[in-house]
Amino acid sequence: MTATLTVSRPDTDEYFEYYGKYIGLVPDLDAIVPLRDQLEDTLEILRPLNEKRALHRYAPEKWSVKEVIGHLSDSERIFAYRALRIARGDQTPIEGFDENVYVPAGRFDERPLEDLIEDSERVRDATLSLFGGLEEEALLRRGTANEKTISVRAIAWIIAGHELHHRAILIERYGLGK
Repeated sequence: MTATLTVSRPDTDEYFEYYGKYIGLVPDLDAIVPLRDQLEDTLEILRPLNEKRALHRYAPEKWSVKEVIGHLSDSERIFAYRALRIARGDQTPIEGFDENVYVPAGRFDERPLEDLIEDSERVRDATLSLFGGLEEEALLRRGTANEKTISVRAIAWIIAGHELHHRAILIERYGLGK
């Protein structure tokens, strides 16, 4: 799917300060470009892994590679759900989520790596479909998630930056892609 709408960089009052670290990682002028293109770069460092390497943790208390992949998919689903609700005008505050509860419950280490990669691709396709179908008015809508104000377009940028953040960790701390 190719989006015809540009999802321009959000203003700093459209998201909680914490998310600036993710948004700042995205160099483009349109969030659709990295959302469309960057997943392939991430998957390129994951596809060569065997099951044993995908279970690697860079420290005992840290997530495995598979858990990082699962976390990215879970987070993207949650962020996209938030974007959908806010874009549709739902002003009901959306609760936060605790990734440190979600990851163990996801049992990602028990799933084949190939399934986790395929899931990532499907999640991204759904995200692109969602954002590609939104009008400018919907992208600018704001709602409350995790007790903070956020715009729909900021969520697109957060999704892109969150992946870049974790890809850097996979490369630097897990030694992938080298």
